[in-house]
Amino acid sequence: MPIFKWVPISKWVAPVVLLCACCGIFPALADTQSLPLAGKVVTSIPPSWQLTLLQTALSRSREQYQIQSLTTDMNQKRKVEEALAGNVDVFWSMTSKALEESVIPVRIPIFKGLLGNRLLIIRAEDRAKFAAVGSKEEFATLRAGQNRYWPDADILAANGLPLVTSYQYKNLYPMLEGGRFDYLALGAQEIWEELAKHPDPALEVDSHILLQYRAPAYFFVSPKRQRLAQDLEAGLESMIADGSFDAMFKRELKLDALYELAQFERRLIVRLDTQDSSPLTPTARPALWLDLFSMQGVK
Repeated sequence: MPIFKWVPISKWVAPVVLLCACCGIFPALADTQSLPLAGKVVTSIPPSWQLTLLQTALSRSREQYQIQSLTTDMNQKRKVEEALAGNVDVFWSMTSKALEESVIPVRIPIFKGLLGNRLLIIRAEDRAKFAAVGSKEEFATLRAGQNRYWPDADILAANGLPLVTSYQYKNLYPMLEGGRFDYLALGAQEIWEELAKHPDPALEVDSHILLQYRAPAYFFVSPKRQRLAQDLEAGLESMIADGSFDAMFKRELKLDALYELAQFERRLIVRLDTQDSSPLTPTARPALWLDLFSMQGVK
């Protein structure tokens, strides 16, 4: 999950937001003396919804922000440590109560709840076994694989699902093929792209089960950057108010095509509880969520 770094270069140059992709090990920070002039965005990752959203929201601030990309990954634990130290200013993640208590959450679900709608990567040879699952109880006989640092691991464990974890996300694919666990659950908006990054003819996306839980992804801001948090929240609220958030979301995530491909309403929905979620989760604002949580699915 990307991370962003805000560095004041001088009083004559705009603040800089540094971006790093996904999870892994923290890199040395970019040389701020070589940064380009204010207003230019520098990134080492491909365009993404998260980056587009961040840019657009911050562009509505009176302050000028410049995005500079960091190129090495870091895991969730390290992201929080660096944010607390003031070395990382903004990152995005699926939320948890512990995370919201450590850094500043901007409580606008950046995927409108889609990240909590999980499809499964399975072994192709197990297709019939997954297709035969008819209840949450039957599903609970299957073992999940998960990154140890992701909040999902705690959600799955709290719901009594058998779980095998790895500290390295990339290791989960050979572990799945090797039979260490039965499925890897990923957000519906990312699962086909992620499988393409780890091509293996023995693996495929399951067509029967939707694993669903209310666990929004937010931007999180270092406690040392209160103004940045305020600007980001104000920009996002402005986008929601004028409809540009939803329009961009639908366009950037190719939502119509995703719904057609995922066939959510034709799946068995396995709903999990997220009892550890913050009471401040904005569930009372339906405009912030997709309508997936009201689906019945197949019986």
